[in-house]
Amino acid sequence: MREKPNAFKRGKRGAVPSPVELMGAEYVYEYLVNITIGSQAFSVIVDTGSSDTWLAQKGFSCLNLTGHPVPVSTCAFGTQGFDSQLSKSFQAYPKTIFDISYGDGEFLRGTAAFETVSIGGLTVKHQVIGVVSSAAWVGDGINSGLLGLAYPELTSVTNAGESMKYDPFFFSAVKQKKISHPYFSIALDRGTAAETHSPAADPHLGYFAFGGIVNVPVTSTCVTVPVQGYSLATRTPTTDPHPTHFYYTVDVQKYAFPNSSGVATANNNTIIDSGTTLNLVPSEVARAYNKGFGTWRDGSYYVDCAATAPPFNVTIGQRTFSIDPRDQVVWGGKDENGRSLCISGTQDGGPETTGSIFILGDVFLHNVVVTFDIKKNQMTFTQRQRY
Repeated sequence: MREKPNAFKRGKRGAVPSPVELMGAEYVYEYLVNITIGSQAFSVIVDTGSSDTWLAQKGFSCLNLTGHPVPVSTCAFGTQGFDSQLSKSFQAYPKTIFDISYGDGEFLRGTAAFETVSIGGLTVKHQVIGVVSSAAWVGDGINSGLLGLAYPELTSVTNAGESMKYDPFFFSAVKQKKISHPYFSIALDRGTAAETHSPAADPHLGYFAFGGIVNVPVTSTCVTVPVQGYSLATRTPTTDPHPTHFYYTVDVQKYAFPNSSGVATANNNTIIDSGTTLNLVPSEVARAYNKGFGTWRDGSYYVDCAATAPPFNVTIGQRTFSIDPRDQVVWGGKDENGRSLCISGTQDGGPETTGSIFILGDVFLHNVVVTFDIKKNQMTFTQRQRY
């Protein structure tokens, strides 16, 4: 079992909920937190890259990614699903549709409802959740849904075709004055070799803190930067003093690595996303970084599982954050001959054009503590000590 650090710094104004331990799942491709909906307990994915909290309901229909029915076991949720008939706090949200799609092709359909949602010591009443009746989902046998932490503008509930924006869980907690400070923080631990080669749940793989800052060993490299604001009409970055916020996006000033000279590595529209395993960067950046390290085939850069990755540094707000080379070699399963396959932790996110969105995922997040302040619309990054 991992040694547990003192995992929380409390604010100065009153009590706040204790930090919540995270677990890894699906070869540590994702991070889960335990959550209670009504009186029913589930494990759900922690996702700073989306906004809805949802659960598969009992009796849901499972689909493949092309929308055709398949056995329920194919979706591989960790439970039979949420049973609204067992909840005294459940309240249907009339005439609503919950409809969300993710970048990997997964999608979910259902209705919305109001429920009591608890995580650790934090409880929010009358929270809007998605209740999924049909799911095209590639599950891990552990999670039964997802906790979305991004902005209200990304929520996915409609009524008669009109968007019904609502406050996601953490925004509701702040509005209901359940915590002293309007920020949360995350520290994700990388898995051991054994953990990253197993689909089982792995406890003690990081912390999630509401209203406080996760207290793990860090260096003096730290910076606070604004969350990028967008034009609601064009969904492109804007300098308007009253912008719309969608994701937790930042301006990356530079990616530095061997072969980076001459490559235009600065870009904005970069999401800090706990729900994505890899870094997805502009094509030119990915190509230059993986030169001599990764081999392109079947839409990904593959690497030797025994390779030592080149250095990779990310500059945000004039501060440079390093990624441990161990995070850049990601186990990807085995081939038909039983040999291990590994992929680069930094992959091609497409060309850099107007409106393009890129991602710094868990490969980056293993190396920093990130604090998300939803009142000031800013993020603080602190480099973790090597562990």
